Amino acid sequence: MTDTRFDVVGIGNAIVDVLGHASDSFLDVNDLTKGAMTLIDADAAERIYSRMGPAVECSGGSAANTIAGLASLGGRGAFVGKVRDDQLGAVFGHDIRALGVHFETPAATDGPATARCLVFVTPDAQRTLQTYLGACVNLGPDDIDEDLVAAAKVTYLEGYLWDPPQAKEAFRKAARVAEQAGRQVALSLSDPFCVDRHRGDFLELVENHVDILFANEDEVMSLYQVADFDAALQRVRGHCQIAALTRSEKGAVIVAGDEVHVLDAEPVEKVVDTTGAGDSYAAGFLWGLTQGMDLATCGRLGGVVAAEIIGHMGARPDIPLRQLVAERMG
Repeated sequence: MTDTRFDVVGIGNAIVDVLGHASDSFLDVNDLTKGAMTLIDADAAERIYSRMGPAVECSGGSAANTIAGLASLGGRGAFVGKVRDDQLGAVFGHDIRALGVHFETPAATDGPATARCLVFVTPDAQRTLQTYLGACVNLGPDDIDEDLVAAAKVTYLEGYLWDPPQAKEAFRKAARVAEQAGRQVALSLSDPFCVDRHRGDFLELVENHVDILFANEDEVMSLYQVADFDAALQRVRGHCQIAALTRSEKGAVIVAGDEVHVLDAEPVEKVVDTTGAGDSYAAGFLWGLTQGMDLATCGRLGGVVAAEIIGHMGARPDIPLRQLVAERMG
């Protein structure tokens, strides 16, 4: 376990986000579930895209956003995710490598196009996601570089990866390799609807294979099927080493055994777009953790990074996060 080339390797869906503003009535007319991520097919992606107003394209994907944030903080990140050898695939690869992230997953030469996520941001800054997974569904165990996983302090897996069957097997392989190498495994629950689809599998993962769990209030309550956050908190605290639970404007709670930290939300001048808030929180937290910082500091770092992200459109940082953290935390 001497080779630690990377702080974190993220494994997830390689997606290009298409972001635009939308009204609540637009969501209603198009039968879109507000605040949720819904999987759609290629035809639906084309149909909904044709109805979008002006939009901005930028690389996204939950785990990829986390690794992008980690790199902006000065961390050593790697990413595994499947794209097609098309225009959006080239955009995704260029964007993540330009951040200094190691990304060598071979692009598919046939099959579905690179994934895209249509993101509709309503005036209350809530985001509604329509995701065409495209090439992501073909991420499989053969795409997992065992040496890469073994060389990272933490392997970070996004819950969304549990939807495509082959990707699920890649997920299991990566977790197994990380465990065998004596590394930590982190999981983001991603979305309450994702938890609803895979609750049994997620519970088994959290109890037996996950060291660090990231979830928001709705996700962890869905996981344990309880009506309030405190009940969920009591359930999760014995199931993994660390649980980092975010609560929007209420801040966050970090639990690790008997250790509990309740943290206030970081100030935000104006909430513009909540896309990527959880991804960014994980970036700050994992950067702190892999640098040997205490859990309260890790939680504060997550909050500072998330506050920057929700202050503008898009899920990637607008400014170097290392500079921001130096200014805000000294």
